Amino acid sequence: MRTRIKICGLTREQDIDAAVAAGVDAIGFVFYAKSKRCVTPTRAAQLRRMVPAFVDVVALFVNPAQAEVQAVLDQVKPELLQFHGDETPQDCARYGHRFLRAFRAGAPGLDTAENLASTCRAYGEASGWLFDSYSAGYGGSGHGFDYALLDEVRADPVSRPLILSGGLNAENVGQAVELVRPWAVDVSSGVELEQGIKSSDRISFFVAAAQAADAKLKGNE
Repeated sequence: MRTRIKICGLTREQDIDAAVAAGVDAIGFVFYAKSKRCVTPTRAAQLRRMVPAFVDVVALFVNPAQAEVQAVLDQVKPELLQFHGDETPQDCARYGHRFLRAFRAGAPGLDTAENLASTCRAYGEASGWLFDSYSAGYGGSGHGFDYALLDEVRADPVSRPLILSGGLNAENVGQAVELVRPWAVDVSSGVELEQGIKSSDRISFFVAAAQAADAKLKGNE
């Protein structure tokens, strides 16, 4: 078992190069107009051409119109869709495409381990469940959350692969991996110089820290 790594909110060619060189498993493009990391389908298609084989492209949406998603599917051809808003299970599945469903742990109605697990179960068709912190916006706040909220999800026999997000950086991702043992970790602001501008050093340090945690866990087995 190793922890997969996704870098989200990429906007520049050099950041894709840095993420690929560091050995990430996936990169994410944001298609949410209120985000400073937002890119157009045309721009994402340009950047996508730089992504080599065996690195997945993930397209992030927040309460999108169907036409918006279809435009990205047609132009960018992502491996996965990621729904980060208030989308229903039907909203996520309507495209016949693999998807991730994000949950803002600690939000009203998602503020207990039991409620969070119950809500997640409705999205059993998802390829993974992503857990971010609750904030006024939809992700990208740089804040973490209480991992005890994931206890019921982790114990659920029908749980989908768990993707940990929210407030991660090179300094804390190792501890998060050891505590939660997620399928994957997802970082955006934690490897940035400013919103939408990644740091190649921070990406490298983040990947190295996650890999070191994996090695430590393997050594303890």
